[in-house]
Amino acid sequence: MSHIVQIQTEIRDPAAIRTACQRSQLPPPVQGEFQLFNSTAAGWAVQLRNWRYPVVCDVNTSKLSFDNFEGRWGDRAELDRFLQGYAVEKAKLEALKQGHTIREQSLADGSIKLTVHVGGAA
Repeated sequence: MSHIVQIQTEIRDPAAIRTACQRSQLPPPVQGEFQLFNSTAAGWAVQLRNWRYPVVCDVNTSKLSFDNFEGRWGDRAELDRFLQGYAVEKAKLEALKQGHTIREQSLADGSIKLTVHVGGAA
């Protein structure tokens, strides 16, 4: 039986942030307080490609703080790729915790299809 699921992503898991960074070949996230253009933000900082300031993930509130100056200091597509990677990695972590196996497939439109085999059967 097949089911299509759409996920509203909340960034709350430091392990999934870390694996999403690895997946995207980004530097490891760093926890702390970080300077954005005219403010500071606390949480896990992710340095996206060609972004002047990091994206800061507050795992307690699921809030993202960033300043890309409407695209001048960072392409929003880079953030979207990171969020997609986070959603995939978090889903995989949760499925594995429950003893399931996962098959991942990249689709031509840029989306990712995850197939979860319940009970670990492939």
